[in-house]
Order: sequence, then structure tokens, then C-alpha cells
Amino acid sequence: MHVGEDLLVLGVLFVIAYGLGRLGKLIGLPAIPIYMLVGLIASPNSKFFPLNFQSADVELVAVFGLILLLFSLGLEFDQDEFYGNAGKLFISGGTRIAINLGVGFALGMWIGWGTREALIIAGMTAASSSAIITKLLIELRRLANRETPTILGIMVLEDVFIAVYLAIVGVVIGGETDIGAIALQLGISFTFLIAMFALARWGGRIVSRLVNTKDDELFTILFFGLAVAFGGIGELLGVSDAIGAFLIGLVLGATRFRGRIEQLALPLRDVFGAFFFLNFGLALDVSTFGEVLVPVGVAVLLTLIVNTLGGQLIAWQTKLTQAEGLNASAMLQNRGEFALILATLATAAGLDPRLTPFAGLYVLSMAIVGPILAVNSEKIGRRVFASRTQQNRSAPARDRMRAEDIALVEAAMSGRDLPPTEVGDDVFDTFPDEAVPDRQQAQAEQQSDQLFERKRDPEY
Repeated sequence: MHVGEDLLVLGVLFVIAYGLGRLGKLIGLPAIPIYMLVGLIASPNSKFFPLNFQSADVELVAVFGLILLLFSLGLEFDQDEFYGNAGKLFISGGTRIAINLGVGFALGMWIGWGTREALIIAGMTAASSSAIITKLLIELRRLANRETPTILGIMVLEDVFIAVYLAIVGVVIGGETDIGAIALQLGISFTFLIAMFALARWGGRIVSRLVNTKDDELFTILFFGLAVAFGGIGELLGVSDAIGAFLIGLVLGATRFRGRIEQLALPLRDVFGAFFFLNFGLALDVSTFGEVLVPVGVAVLLTLIVNTLGGQLIAWQTKLTQAEGLNASAMLQNRGEFALILATLATAAGLDPRLTPFAGLYVLSMAIVGPILAVNSEKIGRRVFASRTQQNRSAPARDRMRAEDIALVEAAMSGRDLPPTEVGDDVFDTFPDEAVPDRQQAQAEQQSDQLFERKRDPEY
């Protein structure tokens, strides 16, 4: 077996990805579209270079990447945030997901590729990229912003949505037509979900005892084996390997070894995740972009409009300003790994092959437009909402002057001098300090470069 040529090509591709990634950082681009772009350039379908490097050559490694991406997502799931603020999350985040899901499904039906394909497109447009959002919040130093707790809370709810949606999609696209069989399959899927969520909620101590070992090598082998094994269990149960990996990550994230697992798992996720995105790019064909150009353009436009308006709805629901709502919507515009995962599942199920170039071009577009909007959202907000912001800022000053006048009149009528403390400090506190969302900030920083000594990009 001669693999020297394949190893050389693969190594060169990752070196090129490194160089392009360094350039991308200068303009704020995340690494996900960079890996996809490198795969697209090297794809034998694109014929840019005389390479015979096929997607099948790295398919198994890419599956490990998919499993570790979802495993890490489950590992970082904030149960306290979800169960503690479930009501608020379902109002703000649930409304947003429902609107995006409905618009996406309508778009899928308008495109006319089929009902199951419309279900896939709806999922692609409904969920944001938690990896890109977390990275942007950290790099733009917005962890202490008033809208950040809302953004992070919505991300937590979207994690639950992804788990449920993958379970439903796995059954629907499986090709089963008998209603009884579909109901049974859905019952199995949701029983699996509920059992694993319950284990994560109340079985943390028991699982901690089972996985306890001081040897890092054996510990790494253990959680990697569990992630792969539960990926297989999920596939056998009909809920997909991705959701199986997510659920075991959720359970292990509830143990006292969560931080240790994250530290050991992140290098594996970064490398195998890069294989997943590179492999997806290798499967793309530039010549097929023409037939999905209009649907992707409409999808991008609808995503931008719906999420921008949705940001104002979120601001109204959570009592944020319009400018803060714009900041939230700009962050939540980003799309990434979930859309590619759905496209991968659709391809494996034999759905319309146009879903692959649709997902690739859609993610490439949103992964470029989203960060650019996030970087400039505060400037746009200051310009668009300048008069309203100025009015809001001048109101406390007027209240302070009115309070001072009243206090002076009362002092004059009573024939005494006004003590310095007569007027409360809160009158002069025109701009009270905003409470820093400690728990939400800690949640985001758990995914940041500063937690561990190894410098990395939290892209997935």
C-alpha cells in the first residue's frame, strides 16, 4: 500500500490552510470557511490542479471529526444556564428558532427539491454557529456587553434544538414510509434523548466514579472510545452518530472531570474537525454552484433580514436597546458546522445532491458576511439609532437637574442649607455600571484560548 503521495498532498493542503488562515485573521475570518475553501480548490471535481485526491481518502477521519465536534458541543453544554433560565430562553430563543425554522422550510418548499430536502434547508437556516459566535465575542471583547447573556442563552437553547432536530431528521430522511414504524423510531429516539439528559442531570457522581483514572493516556483513550461508541449506538438507533456523540459529551460534561476532558479533547477536535471541513470542501464541485446560486442568494438575503428583525424582537423581549438588539442579531447571523452536518446526513440518505453545494455555498457566504457584520454592528448601531441613543442618554441628565431643583426649592422653603447628601447618589449616577454577566462570561471563556496554555482557535 503506497500512501506517500496522499500524505504529501494532505500535508501540503494543511500548510496552505495555515497560510490562508493567517491571512483570514487579518480581516476577521474564522477558519471554517478557510478549510472548506482549501478542500474546494484541491477537489478533483473542481479541476483547479491535477490532483487525484478524493474525499473518500479521508472519509473515516472526517467522521471522527464530526463525532468530536458534536462531542465537544455536548461537553460544553451549560446545564445550569438551561435549567435555571428555561422560561426566558424558550421565549427569546424559542421564538427566534421557530421563525427561522418556518422561513427556512418555506424557502425549501419554494425551491422545490422535495419535502425532506425542505426540512434539511430549514435546519440549515435555523441554527447559528456557536463556535464562530464564541470566537467573535471573545475577540471583539463583548463578553461584558448587556446583550451577551441573551446571546449565550440562545446558543444553549440551540444546542438542545440541534439534539432534538437531528433525532427527528434522522428518522424522517431514513426512507421509512410506514406510520407505525416512524412513530416507533421517533419513540426510540426521544427515549434515548431523555435517558441521556436525565443521566447528565442526576448521574454525574456515578459517571465520575466510572471514568476516574489518573493516567492521561488511558483517560484520553476512554473518552475518545466512548464518543465513537455512542456515535455508533446513535447510528444503530436511527438518531445519527452525531447525536450519539453529543449525548455522551453531555453526560461526561456533567462529571467533575469536565475541565480535564476539555483540555485533552480540544487538540483532537481541532485536528479531526479540520479534516471534516476539508473533506466537505473536497466533495464540492464549483460547476454545480450555478444551479444553486439563486436559492443560496435568497437564503442569505432571508437570513440577514429575518435575523436582523429578530434581533429587535429579542431586544423588546429582554428589554435591551435597539442598538444592543442589532449587536445580538449580527452575532447570531453566523452559520457553520450544523448546516454542513445536515448536508452530510442528507447525502448519506440519498437526498437531492444539490443540498451539498447549497450548504457549502451558504456556509461560505454566511461565514464571511456574519463576522463582517459583527465587527461593524456597533458602528452601524451608533449611526442608525444615534438620535434615539442621544435622547435616552439625555433623559437621566434632565432627571438629575429636576431633582436638584426640587431639592433646592425645598431647602429654601424650609430655611436651611441643603446638606451634600440630601440628594441621593443615584440621582447623579447618570450611567450606572452594568452588571457583568459572570456566569455567561465564564461559559464563553471556557471555550476561549485563555483557559489552557495551548494556543488554539475555538472554531468548532
